[in-house]
Amino acid sequence: METPQQLPKKRGRPKGSSTKSKEDRDREQPHSAAATPKARGPASDKKSGAAAADEKYVQWKSLVPVLYDWLANHNLVWPSLSCRWGPVVEQHKFKNRQRLYLSEQVTLGLPNTLIVANCDVVRPRIAADSHISQFNDESRSPYVKKYKTLIHPGEVNRIRELPQNKNIVATHTDSPEVLIWDVETQPNRHAVIGAATSRPDLTLIGHSENAEFALAMCPIEPFVLSGGKDKSVVLWSIQDHVSTLGTDAQKAAGPSIIASDNPSIGARGIFQGHEDTVEDVQFCPSSPQEFCSVGDDSCLVLWDARVGCTPAVKVEKAHNADLHCVDWNPHDVNFIITGSADNTVRMFDRRSLTSSGVGSPVHIFENHNAAVLCVQWSPDRPSVFGSSAEDGRLNIWDYEKVGVMDIETPAPGLFFQHAGHRDKVVDFHWNVADPWTIVSVSDDCGSTGGGGTLQIWRMLDLLYRPEEEALAELQKFKDHVSQCTQKRES
Repeated sequence: METPQQLPKKRGRPKGSSTKSKEDRDREQPHSAAATPKARGPASDKKSGAAAADEKYVQWKSLVPVLYDWLANHNLVWPSLSCRWGPVVEQHKFKNRQRLYLSEQVTLGLPNTLIVANCDVVRPRIAADSHISQFNDESRSPYVKKYKTLIHPGEVNRIRELPQNKNIVATHTDSPEVLIWDVETQPNRHAVIGAATSRPDLTLIGHSENAEFALAMCPIEPFVLSGGKDKSVVLWSIQDHVSTLGTDAQKAAGPSIIASDNPSIGARGIFQGHEDTVEDVQFCPSSPQEFCSVGDDSCLVLWDARVGCTPAVKVEKAHNADLHCVDWNPHDVNFIITGSADNTVRMFDRRSLTSSGVGSPVHIFENHNAAVLCVQWSPDRPSVFGSSAEDGRLNIWDYEKVGVMDIETPAPGLFFQHAGHRDKVVDFHWNVADPWTIVSVSDDCGSTGGGGTLQIWRMLDLLYRPEEEALAELQKFKDHVSQCTQKRES
């Protein structure tokens, strides 16, 4: 009898699965332990695997003072599937205060929420080594404070901010619509049972089926891009509903949404070319009319709205499984990276892409042990990007190091691995306002049974600065220690 072929694993939490807060998990744990007898075989293997993961986490935590300039660990009661940086609202000598966008995926009759938080980002070379390593895994960070709560109609699967005004964000939920919010003008709400949902400032209509994950905002114009289960990519312009009139202060802050009763707009274009669900989309950094998409059909598709609604280039078999994520290099628009359920990240040069079938990546980056869920280029260095996966790792890569440091690293191009999460890292975001600072979030339902973990971190600058510069500073420090020792002995 033949064994049925295992279906590829879809991203996100399966519909109908249990979403638990960490408080619920802690309450249920004693009863579960008493009711479930211990068994050999797969259960014991799972237990040993969890023990090994815990040991690796302890090892990572012991290295935090050596590897990080700053790290904040924030325990989430409910899991969040997305995290994004908002605008800087205060600047101080030792830290900046910045908006941070999160969500809460809840059950027990409570409403789902879009969270606006204030995050105090400590400036480089300020935090003490002992301070950043001595955090409680089960507590909330003093650096992250909830500022405002919006009652969201359905789960928040994805959050994206408008680059022209980061107070305006778009959200994806389990519906065909994209919701636009001006978070500064939205009233603060209390997330209690029976609470009415907040009303979005604008609704974008164009999908015929649910659009859950694929969402992007254009860096040049107020355009929004989305993909969904209807196998289509949909483009909107919210220019008609954006006002640049107002005071000088408002003009400096960027455009704002015009308030009206239940406003909605239709699509500027609907683009057909995928054969399965579109999982992610991204604009070309230099053109609002060019964009790309990836999907469960294993295809990478490039589009040009000036030409038509069919693919400009369609790369068949870009990966060996579903594609989950894509990003376009903001420094060099020739390079595109993709992440897949085949556990790899691939980099493509669009100058060499053709629609002749199998894609030919410039390089395949291999180190993850599970499906890659998110990829993003660094805003600070053209050759650097990050990737996060269901294996709980967030890898930082530099394609210029491929072939240069292969002997010294576990994988070509890999030069840093963030191992602070113990479950799948569903999203992360580089901070444009604070170089080399990243916020990342994990959904911990698979490891601890509920909740999530948010981490804000910055690797030690000696790891990414030019080697000669870093060695010179280390030598200077060594000489200083030697001089102090000599004075003490004399």
